[in-house]
Amino acid sequence: MSFRAEFLRQLPAVSAATFEAAALALFRHQAAHCPPYAAYLRQLGRAPAAVGALADIPFLPIEFFKTHDVRTEPDEWGPQEEFLSSGTTRQQRSRHLLRDPQLYRDNAARIFEQFYGPLPGWTFLALLPSYLEQGQSSLVAMVDDFARRSGQAQPAFFLHDHGALRRALAEAQRAPGRRVLLIGVSYALLDLAAEAGPAPELQGLTVLETGGMKGRRRELIREELHQELQTAFGPAGIHSEYGMTELLSQAYSLGDGRFHAPPPLRVLLRDPADPFDVAERRPDGAINVIDLANIDSCAFIETKDLAVQHPDGSFEVLGRMDNSDVRGCNQLVA
Repeated sequence: MSFRAEFLRQLPAVSAATFEAAALALFRHQAAHCPPYAAYLRQLGRAPAAVGALADIPFLPIEFFKTHDVRTEPDEWGPQEEFLSSGTTRQQRSRHLLRDPQLYRDNAARIFEQFYGPLPGWTFLALLPSYLEQGQSSLVAMVDDFARRSGQAQPAFFLHDHGALRRALAEAQRAPGRRVLLIGVSYALLDLAAEAGPAPELQGLTVLETGGMKGRRRELIREELHQELQTAFGPAGIHSEYGMTELLSQAYSLGDGRFHAPPPLRVLLRDPADPFDVAERRPDGAINVIDLANIDSCAFIETKDLAVQHPDGSFEVLGRMDNSDVRGCNQLVA
């Protein structure tokens, strides 16, 4: 059995106890078989054999997804799907090339169900206009797949038609035995809240914001954003997702502002002034992320996000480092 096949067989069973061994095995594989990552390690003069702990792993700067085809074993496959980050015509968008699109969908569904329960118990309605307009969004692909698996009667996506969305919300809440999740980019949820106010169809939902003002509104800190949203959607906490084009896994915040990583994902923080000063337990810093589902690209990514980390491993995203473009899912500036 190939390394890839055996690793994917074991991926659903990864736990906190087995994560480090799995991550180090994947690091050694990608250090040898992911050409951009291998070249980066050579430039650093870092010998993969000398890496014996998660904090010793050199993380690939996320900008590589804009400038390189980040693929592991590229001679063995061609991309079957391509996800692009949000951006403008003046910005080069990150590209995540997928060998197996079903891997992303199955992994995302498994993670959602770990946090929220079976997909058939939910109705998914989405207000993601910028993602729909730009196309090739991993977030749109995820929500579309969730809606299909849920067996819901309502369409999932509403571009700018708030009236149709409100009618769909009201209808969905009348369906017995199902909960309703409204997922939206921040500025679109704020627009809906400003238009509808505390309307009855906006109450009793689970609201999941994915961050991002996309230049449509001024940037808000998370507490301010959630406070504004709660005036329309009620006092229950606003949920959030931490994900990005370059990842195939997501972390979720269940209403308290703290993100919890699923088993295939782990966040380590680094000193913002020293990208090689990484620690598994640092109270604050810039985010490095290990996503074991990224077996076909690169699992070890140095992001531009700033965070604080709590003793239980949960983390809060504070914003972006200076001189980095604001984009993606849940990139709120402090």
